[in-house]
Amino acid sequence: MSNPKIAIVIGSTRDARFADKPANWLFAKVKDLSSDLDFDLVDLKDYDLPMFNEMASNLWMPSTDAKAIAWQEKMAEYDGYIFVTPEYNSSIPASLKNALDQAGKEWVRKPAAVFGYGAVGGARAVEHLRAVAINLQMVPVRSAVYISGSDFFKVSPLGANAEMSEIEAGILPSVEAMLGDLTWWTHATKAARAEGSMEKAA
Repeated sequence: MSNPKIAIVIGSTRDARFADKPANWLFAKVKDLSSDLDFDLVDLKDYDLPMFNEMASNLWMPSTDAKAIAWQEKMAEYDGYIFVTPEYNSSIPASLKNALDQAGKEWVRKPAAVFGYGAVGGARAVEHLRAVAINLQMVPVRSAVYISGSDFFKVSPLGANAEMSEIEAGILPSVEAMLGDLTWWTHATKAARAEGSMEKAA
């Protein structure tokens, strides 16, 4: 049986974004840390999503925009998600909120983990994203990763722009805890979804 698939979603689309550095570091690290899950790196920039303009969520009727449908089809491939997000004005970027709104049934009963960064570690963005995930019928996991304060300015272009290895020792325990939660919930929810599908087919 193949491993469950996890998307590491880069949630910022700004040209000047910092997200690539932690996302690429995380993508390399999780492949070493986890043998139970398979990972892809998914960049919102590659999807050029319009602002949500459908009659309703695709939970209720099919979407019409081809770019939205391509995004939905991509997200449907995965059994769980890690969202890499900055904090903009105490919340997540509009690009990430729009991407979450553009899909519906693809998220249901799948776990969501968050990797936040910013002066306060993206903590408020992480909490807002968890609330959104609940409304999308996802399962937000408890453990998250926060790059904050001096660590953020050490690796950010706003500061010393050092390599992620400079702060790895400080954030690796959080990554491991997040992966532990995500692995358990991914396997549990995948099994439950499969059981539900078999019951419907019976």
